[in-house]
Amino acid sequence: MFYRVSGQFKTSYESDMALFPVKQDAILLAFILALFYVAFPMMASEFTYKALLVPVLIYALAAMGLNILTGYAGQLSLGTAGFMGVGAYACYKITSIFPEVNIVVALLLSGCFSAAVGVAFGLPSLRIKGFYLAIATLAAQFFLVWLFEKWAWLYNFNASGAIEVKGHEFFGLVITGPNAAPITQYYFVLVCVTVVSFAMINITRGRFGRVWKAVRDMDIAAELVGINLMRAKLSAFAVSSYVVGIAGALLVFFWKGAAEPNLFDIPLSFKVLFIAIIGGLGSIIGNFLGALLIVALPVLLNLLPGVLGLEINSATLEHINVMIVGALIVFFLIVEPHGLARLWALIREKLIIWPFPH
Repeated sequence: MFYRVSGQFKTSYESDMALFPVKQDAILLAFILALFYVAFPMMASEFTYKALLVPVLIYALAAMGLNILTGYAGQLSLGTAGFMGVGAYACYKITSIFPEVNIVVALLLSGCFSAAVGVAFGLPSLRIKGFYLAIATLAAQFFLVWLFEKWAWLYNFNASGAIEVKGHEFFGLVITGPNAAPITQYYFVLVCVTVVSFAMINITRGRFGRVWKAVRDMDIAAELVGINLMRAKLSAFAVSSYVVGIAGALLVFFWKGAAEPNLFDIPLSFKVLFIAIIGGLGSIIGNFLGALLIVALPVLLNLLPGVLGLEINSATLEHINVMIVGALIVFFLIVEPHGLARLWALIREKLIIWPFPH
């Protein structure tokens, strides 16, 4: 039995509410962390960092922020890319006005700006919900992208209209800009994603998480039992936008290196939404599984013809990638509508009772 739970007794409320009530879960997490912190850096090339590892982590973090709002609080949003842009532009302005500020402080503050904008655009959720709320957040997306294009102060009146990241040091190491080593940027992003993921796990397991789930399942009943709907919904928008804003800053500062306003257009919002849905709404681990499928799979498919010795032009290969990824998305939604996280939960349950069939 891979997940042998016999002999693992819960003798207190603390042990019953532990983050890892089954020790095999902690062992599995330690193994995954060892892969990301030790094994992958030993084998990865610069291409692997730039095309696979860093984008998977950043998109997983963005999907995590959206999942807080949509998966846990039940508030549908189509403006994720706009809030990512707020975090990116805020971090750029902070580092431009205060060049001596630590990049970690700039990232934390950029999330605050994104959270404030998210709360402002989350006010309609107090009166509308469902499809109408999605349209309201979509309007926020269009407005924010328009603002990034027209407000020249945001990009320091650059003639190209783009924001360009300069070099920043952290404990003597250059972590942003053209001179930054990919492995240094990877470790910085990995630590950020690890810390934020741990914080989100604890928040969703605590009082805020229970309140959000109650509002998601039936907001009228939640209000009848004493839950303040305004506070619950706006807190979900604030936490979600904060995480999404940090993801947007990491996207520009530690992956792209520069960005134009169209980077944060509607396709990015849909991509993050697909990651959250495929991974599993209301799940933290699902964000990473969805990011691996949506982000890493096209990169691997691009490498496959070269490995097999096939000559396929780039345009045809791009169409094939889109068709394969789309077919896989439909397949997973049919096989398991609750996402890859639910698929893993079923596998885990089977491992706990294996080899017994019931």
